[in-house]
Amino acid sequence: MQHPFLGSLLHLSDPTLPIGGYSHSNGLETYVQQGLVHDRTSAKAFVEQMLTGNLHYNDGAFVCLAYNAATGNDLKAMLLLDEEVGALKLPKEIRQASQKLGLRLMKIFSRKYSSPLVEEYAAAIATKTAEGHYCLTYGMYAALMDIPLTEALYAFYYNAAIGMITNAVKLVPLGQLEGQDILFDLQPVIAELVNKTIHLDRELVGVCNIGFDIRCMQHEKLYSRLYMS
Repeated sequence: MQHPFLGSLLHLSDPTLPIGGYSHSNGLETYVQQGLVHDRTSAKAFVEQMLTGNLHYNDGAFVCLAYNAATGNDLKAMLLLDEEVGALKLPKEIRQASQKLGLRLMKIFSRKYSSPLVEEYAAAIATKTAEGHYCLTYGMYAALMDIPLTEALYAFYYNAAIGMITNAVKLVPLGQLEGQDILFDLQPVIAELVNKTIHLDRELVGVCNIGFDIRCMQHEKLYSRLYMS
Protein backbone atom coordinates (compact mmCIF):
# COMPACT_ATOMS: atom_id res chain seq x y z
CA MET A 1 0.00 0.00 0.00
CA GLN A 2 1.43 3.37 -1.01
CA HIS A 3 1.78 5.96 1.73
CA PRO A 4 0.10 9.25 0.72
CA PHE A 5 3.08 11.29 1.92
CA LEU A 6 5.73 9.30 0.04
CA GLY A 7 5.91 11.50 -3.05
CA SER A 8 6.16 14.67 -0.95
CA LEU A 9 8.87 13.14 1.23
CA LEU A 10 10.96 12.03 -1.74
CA HIS A 11 10.62 15.46 -3.33
CA LEU A 12 11.47 17.40 -0.15
CA SER A 13 14.54 15.29 0.65
CA ASP A 14 15.79 14.77 -2.91
CA PRO A 15 19.59 15.34 -2.95
CA THR A 16 19.30 16.64 -6.53
CA LEU A 17 16.96 19.52 -5.65
CA PRO A 18 18.30 22.69 -7.32
CA ILE A 19 19.11 24.47 -4.07
CA GLY A 20 22.91 24.29 -4.34
CA GLY A 21 23.67 21.54 -1.84
CA TYR A 22 26.25 20.01 -4.19
CA SER A 23 28.46 23.12 -3.85
CA HIS A 24 29.03 22.69 -0.11
CA SER A 25 31.28 20.15 1.65
CA ASN A 26 30.50 21.37 5.21
CA GLY A 27 34.16 21.45 6.12
CA LEU A 28 35.08 18.07 4.61
CA GLU A 29 37.40 19.74 2.11
CA THR A 30 39.52 21.03 4.98
CA TYR A 31 39.68 17.59 6.60
CA VAL A 32 40.84 16.08 3.31
CA GLN A 33 43.49 18.73 2.65
CA GLN A 34 44.84 18.28 6.19
CA GLY A 35 45.05 14.52 5.65
CA LEU A 36 42.54 13.71 8.39
CA VAL A 37 40.13 12.11 5.92
CA HIS A 38 42.12 10.05 3.44
CA ASP A 39 40.48 6.64 2.92
CA ARG A 40 37.22 4.73 3.30
CA THR A 41 37.67 4.20 7.05
CA SER A 42 38.37 7.85 7.86
CA ALA A 43 35.62 9.01 5.48
CA LYS A 44 33.08 6.77 7.23
CA ALA A 45 34.28 8.05 10.60
CA PHE A 46 33.83 11.65 9.44
CA VAL A 47 30.29 11.11 8.15
CA GLU A 48 29.22 9.11 11.20
CA GLN A 49 30.65 11.67 13.61
CA MET A 50 28.99 14.50 11.71
CA LEU A 51 25.64 12.73 11.97
CA THR A 52 25.85 11.59 15.59
CA GLY A 53 27.98 14.33 17.15
CA ASN A 54 26.91 17.39 15.19
CA LEU A 55 23.65 17.15 13.23
CA HIS A 56 22.02 15.13 16.02
CA TYR A 57 22.32 18.07 18.43
CA ASN A 58 21.97 20.85 15.89
CA ASP A 59 20.24 20.71 12.49
CA GLY A 60 18.51 17.39 13.14
CA ALA A 61 17.17 18.62 16.45
CA PHE A 62 15.99 21.85 14.83
CA VAL A 63 14.11 19.90 12.16
CA CYS A 64 12.08 18.38 15.00
CA LEU A 65 11.57 21.70 16.77
CA ALA A 66 10.51 23.46 13.57
CA TYR A 67 8.17 20.57 12.72
CA ASN A 68 6.47 20.92 16.12
CA ALA A 69 6.29 24.72 15.81
CA ALA A 70 4.74 24.44 12.35
CA THR A 71 2.26 21.83 13.55
CA GLY A 72 1.12 24.35 16.15
CA ASN A 73 1.19 27.24 13.64
CA ASP A 74 3.52 29.03 16.08
CA LEU A 75 5.34 31.87 14.30
CA LYS A 76 6.89 33.15 17.53
CA ALA A 77 8.51 29.75 18.12
CA MET A 78 9.79 29.65 14.53
CA LEU A 79 11.39 33.08 14.86
CA LEU A 80 13.06 32.14 18.14
CA LEU A 81 14.39 28.95 16.55
CA ASP A 82 15.66 30.94 13.59
CA GLU A 83 17.57 33.26 15.91
CA GLU A 84 18.99 30.30 17.84
CA VAL A 85 20.17 28.48 14.72
CA GLY A 86 21.88 31.61 13.43
CA ALA A 87 23.69 32.11 16.73
CA LEU A 88 24.92 28.52 16.80
CA LYS A 89 26.40 28.53 13.30
CA LEU A 90 29.68 30.30 14.07
CA PRO A 91 31.58 29.69 10.79
CA LYS A 92 30.52 32.28 8.23
CA GLU A 93 30.44 29.83 5.31
CA ILE A 94 28.24 27.36 7.20
CA ARG A 95 25.81 30.06 8.30
CA GLN A 96 25.53 31.45 4.78
CA ALA A 97 25.09 27.97 3.29
CA SER A 98 22.28 27.24 5.74
CA GLN A 99 20.52 30.45 4.76
CA LYS A 100 20.94 29.97 1.02
CA LEU A 101 19.71 26.37 1.07
CA GLY A 102 16.71 27.32 3.19
CA LEU A 103 15.70 30.25 1.00
CA ARG A 104 15.98 28.18 -2.18
CA LEU A 105 13.94 25.39 -0.61
CA MET A 106 11.23 27.89 0.24
CA LYS A 107 11.33 29.32 -3.28
CA ILE A 108 10.60 25.86 -4.69
CA PHE A 109 7.90 24.67 -2.30
CA SER A 110 6.11 27.98 -1.68
CA ARG A 111 4.87 27.76 -5.27
CA LYS A 112 2.76 24.71 -4.37
CA TYR A 113 2.40 24.71 -0.60
CA SER A 114 1.48 27.70 1.48
CA SER A 115 -0.05 28.58 4.83
CA PRO A 116 -0.29 31.65 7.06
CA LEU A 117 2.84 30.45 8.90
CA VAL A 118 4.86 30.12 5.69
CA GLU A 119 3.76 33.55 4.53
CA GLU A 120 4.55 35.18 7.88
CA TYR A 121 7.93 33.45 8.09
CA ALA A 122 8.75 34.53 4.53
CA ALA A 123 7.76 38.10 5.42
CA ALA A 124 10.10 38.00 8.42
CA ILE A 125 12.92 36.83 6.16
CA ALA A 126 12.16 39.61 3.66
CA THR A 127 12.44 42.23 6.43
CA LYS A 128 15.62 40.57 7.73
CA THR A 129 14.10 39.71 11.09
CA ALA A 130 14.69 36.03 10.24
CA GLU A 131 17.23 34.18 8.12
CA GLY A 132 15.31 31.12 6.89
CA HIS A 133 17.75 28.33 7.74
CA TYR A 134 17.48 25.05 5.83
CA CYS A 135 16.77 22.80 8.81
CA LEU A 136 13.86 25.02 9.84
CA THR A 137 12.31 25.33 6.41
CA TYR A 138 12.68 21.57 5.92
CA GLY A 139 10.91 20.85 9.20
CA MET A 140 8.22 23.41 8.46
CA TYR A 141 7.39 21.99 5.03
CA ALA A 142 7.50 18.41 6.31
CA ALA A 143 4.78 19.34 8.81
CA LEU A 144 2.81 21.30 6.21
CA MET A 145 2.83 18.30 3.85
CA ASP A 146 1.69 15.91 6.62
CA ILE A 147 4.89 13.85 6.43
CA PRO A 148 5.31 11.88 9.69
CA LEU A 149 8.18 13.24 11.78
CA THR A 150 10.02 9.92 11.96
CA GLU A 151 10.13 9.54 8.18
CA ALA A 152 10.94 13.22 7.63
CA LEU A 153 13.87 13.05 10.03
CA TYR A 154 15.23 9.80 8.58
CA ALA A 155 15.14 11.36 5.11
CA PHE A 156 16.88 14.50 6.42
CA TYR A 157 19.74 12.45 7.85
CA TYR A 158 19.92 10.28 4.74
CA ASN A 159 20.13 13.39 2.57
CA ALA A 160 22.97 14.74 4.72
CA ALA A 161 24.81 11.40 4.68
CA ILE A 162 24.61 10.91 0.92
CA GLY A 163 25.81 14.48 0.38
CA MET A 164 28.87 13.96 2.56
CA ILE A 165 29.60 10.56 1.02
CA THR A 166 29.35 11.97 -2.52
CA ASN A 167 31.78 14.73 -1.57
CA ALA A 168 34.17 12.22 0.00
CA VAL A 169 34.14 10.10 -3.16
CA LYS A 170 35.23 13.17 -5.13
CA LEU A 171 37.67 14.67 -2.65
CA VAL A 172 39.57 11.72 -1.12
CA PRO A 173 38.97 10.21 -3.73
CA LEU A 174 37.11 6.96 -3.11
CA GLY A 175 35.63 4.40 -5.47
CA GLN A 176 31.90 4.63 -6.08
CA LEU A 177 31.36 1.21 -4.47
CA GLU A 178 33.32 2.29 -1.39
CA GLY A 179 30.95 5.21 -1.03
CA GLN A 180 27.95 2.90 -1.28
CA ASP A 181 29.45 0.57 1.31
CA ILE A 182 29.68 3.51 3.72
CA LEU A 183 26.00 4.24 3.11
CA PHE A 184 25.10 0.61 3.78
CA ASP A 185 27.05 0.72 7.04
CA LEU A 186 25.38 3.94 8.19
CA GLN A 187 21.75 2.90 7.68
CA PRO A 188 21.37 1.38 11.18
CA VAL A 189 23.15 4.41 12.63
CA ILE A 190 20.62 6.73 11.00
CA ALA A 191 17.68 4.61 12.16
CA GLU A 192 18.89 4.76 15.76
CA LEU A 193 19.67 8.45 15.47
CA VAL A 194 16.11 9.33 14.45
CA ASN A 195 14.66 8.01 17.70
CA LYS A 196 17.39 9.67 19.78
CA THR A 197 16.80 13.02 18.10
CA ILE A 198 13.05 12.96 18.58
CA HIS A 199 13.54 12.35 22.30
CA LEU A 200 16.56 14.64 22.72
CA ASP A 201 16.71 16.71 25.91
CA ARG A 202 16.03 20.33 24.90
CA GLU A 203 18.97 21.49 27.02
CA LEU A 204 21.34 19.49 24.82
CA VAL A 205 20.24 21.21 21.61
CA GLY A 206 23.11 23.25 20.20
CA VAL A 207 26.00 21.19 21.61
CA CYS A 208 29.14 22.81 20.20
CA ASN A 209 31.60 20.99 17.91
CA ILE A 210 34.75 23.07 18.30
CA GLY A 211 36.97 21.07 15.95
CA PHE A 212 34.35 21.13 13.22
CA ASP A 213 33.82 24.88 13.61
CA ILE A 214 37.55 25.60 13.44
CA ARG A 215 38.05 23.55 10.26
CA CYS A 216 35.04 25.19 8.66
CA MET A 217 36.62 28.56 9.43
CA GLN A 218 39.94 27.35 8.01
CA HIS A 219 38.14 26.42 4.79
CA GLU A 220 37.64 30.11 4.03
CA LYS A 221 41.40 30.50 3.56
CA LEU A 222 42.40 27.25 1.88
CA TYR A 223 44.77 27.79 -1.04
CA SER A 224 42.49 25.89 -3.42
CA ARG A 225 38.81 25.11 -2.97
CA LEU A 226 36.30 23.09 -4.95
CA TYR A 227 33.41 23.83 -2.55
CA MET A 228 31.86 26.96 -1.09
CA SER A 229 31.98 25.58 2.47
